[in-house]
Amino acid sequence: MVKINKVYTRSGDRGNTALVGGRKVPKDHLRVEAYGTLDELNAQLGLVRWANALKARDGRRDAFDRILGMIQQRLFDLGAELATHPDDSYAGQIKVQAADVSWLETVIDRMNAELPALDSFILPGGGQVHAHLHVARTVCRRAERVIVALAREEAMGDQVLPYVNRLSDALFVFGRWVAATLGEEETLWQPGLAYDDSWQW
Repeated sequence: MVKINKVYTRSGDRGNTALVGGRKVPKDHLRVEAYGTLDELNAQLGLVRWANALKARDGRRDAFDRILGMIQQRLFDLGAELATHPDDSYAGQIKVQAADVSWLETVIDRMNAELPALDSFILPGGGQVHAHLHVARTVCRRAERVIVALAREEAMGDQVLPYVNRLSDALFVFGRWVAATLGEEETLWQPGLAYDDSWQW
């Protein structure tokens, strides 16, 4: 169990931080950037859950909140995995597994089965939940890019990248599902759309 007894330690004042196990690295190290971006993603998912909770109570809304809550928990597990250098692995360390990727795929497939075919890309927006989900999706894609860069330099679990890649797919589908199920709008990209001059006042 993690125990946090003191919020500040002053150990980071010179631009360094400690990974799990005590290994010191600069705060702009790719490993720190990777788990820091996942932390940002987790915070964004907190906003998604807040916006979702503003909707009228409903079985679908509540089930969606449980899905998001489980993903937030797993993101902390993944962050802890990335905060541990492979040479400092320890007995009992929690790592993302193939079953976690499969779980995301099950959720994606279940939601996608309820959606109409998509003929274009989607413009972010259309409602609070939908908009926050698209921000989360872009943060997830950024996390994936950082993890790809880290994987070129250091070893990591073989399910880290598949999980983050599948999560960005899930967030996209979540946005579509929210629009179709929870009453938010979905606006499609219209390539080369002519300007509408009715905006002028």
